[in-house]
Amino acid sequence: MFSKFDVIETIEMIEKEHLDIRTVTMGISLLPCIRATAGETSDAVYDRVMQKAERLVETAAELSSEYGIPIVNKRVSVTPVSLISAAFPSESGKIGAALDRAAKELGIDFLGGYSALVHKGTADYEKLFLSTIPEVLASTDRLCSSVNVGSSKSGINMDAVRTMGEIVLKTAQLTKDKDGLGCAKLVVFCNAVEDNPFMAGAFHGVGESDTVINVGVSGPGVVEHALKYIPDADLTDAAELIKRTAFKITRAGQLIAREAAKRLNARFGIVDLSLAPTPARGDSVAHILETLGLEVVGCHGTTAALAMLNDAVKKGGVMASSRVGGLSGAFIPVSEDIGMIESATAGQISIDKLEAMTCVCSVGLDMIAIPGDTPASTISAIIADEAAIGMVNNKTTAVRVIPAPGKKVGDEVSFGGLLGRAPVMPVHKGDASAFIRRGGLIPAPIHSFKN
Repeated sequence: MFSKFDVIETIEMIEKEHLDIRTVTMGISLLPCIRATAGETSDAVYDRVMQKAERLVETAAELSSEYGIPIVNKRVSVTPVSLISAAFPSESGKIGAALDRAAKELGIDFLGGYSALVHKGTADYEKLFLSTIPEVLASTDRLCSSVNVGSSKSGINMDAVRTMGEIVLKTAQLTKDKDGLGCAKLVVFCNAVEDNPFMAGAFHGVGESDTVINVGVSGPGVVEHALKYIPDADLTDAAELIKRTAFKITRAGQLIAREAAKRLNARFGIVDLSLAPTPARGDSVAHILETLGLEVVGCHGTTAALAMLNDAVKKGGVMASSRVGGLSGAFIPVSEDIGMIESATAGQISIDKLEAMTCVCSVGLDMIAIPGDTPASTISAIIADEAAIGMVNNKTTAVRVIPAPGKKVGDEVSFGGLLGRAPVMPVHKGDASAFIRRGGLIPAPIHSFKN
């Protein structure tokens, strides 16, 4: 039973502290859609998504109204399209166009799964598929793409890393009229997970049920607000408070996930605990860290504070639900977090510091604008560094950088909405092209041999 104090507390969280369900994501298997030709497969894909997700937006609106909890995004993830289009990879764009059309007609915010898994090697059909990514992202609005280039078991596919640096740069150039927006819909992973509800990296894993509902909860503002009540507490007490707060946030997410799954005739997948910020003031992971005592995020102590926050969020969330998954932790996207935006604009945080922070939090270098003339080999080297962190530490890491066409350090890109804005940040000038050209496979660490 909920007491009147629980009800009042939840209302306060929603109205004043930006508590929301960040996304209800329906995962849909496209394996039954494979046909003899690209055209027939595209038609089957469109029909299946329209059928399965027909009531997703409507159901989310109903649940939001009934329970009084804002549901910000309604999304769909699908089986990696590289698998669906393996017989005709050069025509994969037809499936991408069908998915984007379905998303628009259904009112879906984003649809993820124009993806490939090449962490141990790249098959011929996957090479052709990867080459379609820039054009497809430039010609669609709601479709998102991800590529997994490494894992703790297989190592890092450096041939794929080299290719992805080129693809990121080409995607930026094809969307230069929008500050390289296409790159905001493209993520390069190490240790990608099959049940991630967040974009742009969501895809529906082949080990998943036919149709599932995964929910991402978010409450940076709730955590920040709670910490303001204990300004003099030691870090042990602060961690305990974060755990209790994460527990409450996760329970709200589980409630919505179970109800949505039941009403949509799908399986309840997972609740992702990630603290996902927005550009709105009062909804910032960076400001949580500053509330803990840092003058500005990026100063010495930032990595330690983030490690504590991430751990406490996971511990509190795990106690609240037995179906925790996805990425679950704290996101630090630069353009999507007002505190990160301000710190980067003031020159208080660098890509090097962000890379260090990714060792202890969810995912990786996220939504970072870099100069438009950055070489593809430098982008590949950034991807390789982040993949190495994921491989060695047995965690998911990723890179989503935007080489802003025609812009230099100090300029700003603006995408609007949840994607926000960001200053263009400097990258190292040293040349890594000879290292990237070597290709091959960086072997997995010895701890991967656990069978």
